[in-house]
Amino acid sequence: MTAMVIGVVKRIFTRPFQMREFIEQAWFITSVTLLPAMLVSIPFGAVISLQVGNLTGQLGAQSFAGATAVLAVVREAAPIAAALIIAGAAGSAICSDLGARKIREEIDAMEVLGIDPLERLVAPRVVACVVVAVLINGLVIAAGIGGAYFFTVIIQGGSAGAFLSSFTALASISDLWIAMIKSAVFGALAAIVGAYKGLNAGGGPLGVGRAVNESVIVAFMLLFLINAVITLIYFQVVPPPGM
Repeated sequence: MTAMVIGVVKRIFTRPFQMREFIEQAWFITSVTLLPAMLVSIPFGAVISLQVGNLTGQLGAQSFAGATAVLAVVREAAPIAAALIIAGAAGSAICSDLGARKIREEIDAMEVLGIDPLERLVAPRVVACVVVAVLINGLVIAAGIGGAYFFTVIIQGGSAGAFLSSFTALASISDLWIAMIKSAVFGALAAIVGAYKGLNAGGGPLGVGRAVNESVIVAFMLLFLINAVITLIYFQVVPPPGM
């Protein structure tokens, strides 16, 4: 899988890029992930705002409820939600597509004709997943903040001015950048895992189904592992405000 990552990165920057395949895959990934992302993002913001609102109320820091809710959505909830949707929907679709091509010996035929599968099939899908993951992350952030505002101000009776003015108390623009970086890494990870499992599928349709299941599980495990590593590095490079 590491070798595939290196090979795909080389082909993205050194070979003629398959723009038509990229556009088709980006549209397909958007069509299967946009609605689930919209449905998931609002509950994320609602749950976080309710939990944070209760906690800040017990501590007597209601004015920071907005900042903490937004910080949780931007730093962690939005990138992970976008990644889970991309890995579950787009990653499994990539794995099933390439797995079906593999068992039908289309991949072998491409290699016999001198066509590189990584250049023709994998690289455009990886770039498409990265672009869509970043866009979905922005959508989840916007909807999550809107949900947090609604449940903090409207449902819990918080102050709208305090909610808006406390944004800069704990959050900064670097939090948005790290969220975008996380979503891009997670999107590439989901595509790479799905492509790797699909291209190495065997045993007929049963093997393709097994490869799809494995791709989703492996992508989720790597997602949380890499998220922890990126977060630890981020806190070392960019200390929290006031520290």
